[in-house]
Amino acid sequence: MSAYIPYIITAVIIIALLVGLYFISRYAKKLQDKQAAASEQMREMEQAVSMLIIDKKMMKITEAGFPQIVVDQAPKLSRLSKVPVVKAKVGPKVMSLMCDPKVFNTIPVKKEVKAMVSGIYITGVKGLRTGLDKAPEKKKFIDKVKGIFKK
Repeated sequence: MSAYIPYIITAVIIIALLVGLYFISRYAKKLQDKQAAASEQMREMEQAVSMLIIDKKMMKITEAGFPQIVVDQAPKLSRLSKVPVVKAKVGPKVMSLMCDPKVFNTIPVKKEVKAMVSGIYITGVKGLRTGLDKAPEKKKFIDKVKGIFKK
């Protein structure tokens, strides 16, 4: 009987891991569905707005100058992490807007753009008078090392 105890313990651990993975995958599916519904709602509420981009930075939500309601509604994890923030002049007002990380690199500073805005969230950008300049991609560390050894 004592020879079977390690096998029984291993089997119990494997079953517990499989059950844990099952519940984690169900939770992840719920979060994915919630995120898809939120992005669909944002797409419905989008408006095209022309704005002059004053500045763009990666900063914490608490430091960005958003209203207190926005800071309170943000998840605690995003309050601690840095998010892309754009300061822009929309009409006569200077506003702080949050930006999609994919769009953040394409936003030019000190230029007028036409942006797709949903609330205080910028989801897309087009150049108003000129095309947008594509920001050069940063080289990865491995590419830099390969470049050194090629010479």
